[in-house]
Amino acid sequence: MLNYVWLGLLVLGIGVALTTDFIDKGNNKYQNNTPIPVYVNFNEEFIKEAAKSYDVKLKIKAEVFNKYYKTDVTEDVEEPAKLSYDKAKDKISVYMKIGDKTPAIWKKMAKVTGKDDDLSGNFVLAKSIDSVSAEGNIVLEEISFAHMKDVTNNALDYAGTAVNIALGLIGIMAMWLGLMKIAEEAGLIKIIAAALKPVTKFLFPDVPSDHPAVGSIIMNVSANMLGLSNAATPFGLKAMEELDKLNTEKGTATNAMCTFLAINTAGLTFIPASAIAIRASMGSSDPAIIIGTSVFGATCATIVGVTSAKFMEKFPIKKGEFGPWMKSNLKPVAIFTFIIALVSILIATGIGALIGTALNFINPDLFKEIIQIVSILAIPFLIFSFVTYGLIKKVKVYEKFIEGAKEGFNVAVRIIPYLVAMLVAIGIFRAGGAMDFLIMILQPITDLIGMPAEALPMALMRPLSGSGSLGVMAEIMSVHGTDSMIGILVSTFFGSSETTFYVIAVYFGSVNISRTRHALAAGLLADLAGTLGALFIVKQLFG
Repeated sequence: MLNYVWLGLLVLGIGVALTTDFIDKGNNKYQNNTPIPVYVNFNEEFIKEAAKSYDVKLKIKAEVFNKYYKTDVTEDVEEPAKLSYDKAKDKISVYMKIGDKTPAIWKKMAKVTGKDDDLSGNFVLAKSIDSVSAEGNIVLEEISFAHMKDVTNNALDYAGTAVNIALGLIGIMAMWLGLMKIAEEAGLIKIIAAALKPVTKFLFPDVPSDHPAVGSIIMNVSANMLGLSNAATPFGLKAMEELDKLNTEKGTATNAMCTFLAINTAGLTFIPASAIAIRASMGSSDPAIIIGTSVFGATCATIVGVTSAKFMEKFPIKKGEFGPWMKSNLKPVAIFTFIIALVSILIATGIGALIGTALNFINPDLFKEIIQIVSILAIPFLIFSFVTYGLIKKVKVYEKFIEGAKEGFNVAVRIIPYLVAMLVAIGIFRAGGAMDFLIMILQPITDLIGMPAEALPMALMRPLSGSGSLGVMAEIMSVHGTDSMIGILVSTFFGSSETTFYVIAVYFGSVNISRTRHALAAGLLADLAGTLGALFIVKQLFG
């Protein structure tokens, strides 16, 4: 299934980009070879024949600018520029410095030219008003295939980002897998696994209760719930490595792997720290107000993700048979999805009510402070506990740490191709404008369920990109306010799910899994449930 999704991201991104560029060319969106009337104020007396440069200010009336570029600027455009007369060619060149007040379309044009901070063209003098002002026309440099150039730039940028992410994991992976090796040799992981045997046996019946994978899974889920993403990823990758040792069909995801991925893509955490930090930096009066709504949404996502994984593992689909299977089972799958989403919301409502009742007796600020203290102390406590227990059990802690750290280095390097493939496809999809096209298609559905159209980009971006969704969230809150219903909703979206495509690329890439089976479907259903759960609770509390 991941093959089709990856190909779909590429085809849609490039296809929409090409189509949009041809439409823009037909409509002459960037006014190529079109003279645009301007007023010019010189900083000194202008002598056309003098082969020199002049610092000037270009002025274009708002109505004129809007007429040419089909925009809606409300103030006259004033841009600092430099005019230079070339006596040999008998022409006046214009160079505009792009700034914060530059109209968006000129910023876009500058970016397409590859210079970002300036835009050039030619100036034709119509008449001099006096010695330091004149009227004329500018013809800016020709712009073509703007979206395709964005696609190219984003593909290259995301490829570099993928490598940086993987390299950035090396130190963290080495540290945590070194500590895990100590805990494993000392027998601590087996003790933790035995304590939670009933839960792990239910979720992962194919994994022996005393297998090292169980301990890594427990550590991963615990770290995620405490918001310790820098610890959760190494534990998760170690869990995948251990699960792959039980895999009889290498390259194909097992049921346990799919269930584990569903739990991770649900993103259940007590403190959505990144969203809270963004809200605080943007002046929210109560940045942590999304803790309860995020737990609610993530609970919905977890229930649906795990249930979907368990349901779909009973109906394995052979390679190449996904289309016929979906066609013959579309109605049952749709009914199942609706029922599970409804049940998860009802269950999460009950959980939310219990949490709300508990918080009536516990000060919410105190609860938040306790969780934050636990989050801060968790990593030093784990390091101290693992090493101390290893010493008590007479483990050669330094040697075992080095042994585990070497594994961490190898895993971090091994995921690079998978990250590059997925992030490049996502970059092309975004830059090509396919996201806007998808929003347009889905808007009637979101209107039907009462989701504000302004929040839809965040809901669609969250499964694709962590940094991208943070940017979208910040942009939406800057427009609508951090404490508005829409601001709280998009913050809750962020805290209610994970970056599904990133998680799948990293975790499956670490063990060379190419056939992901139902993992992606379960992850996307979890994302959908998290979004619906977030919408439901935010509308109930703040709508």
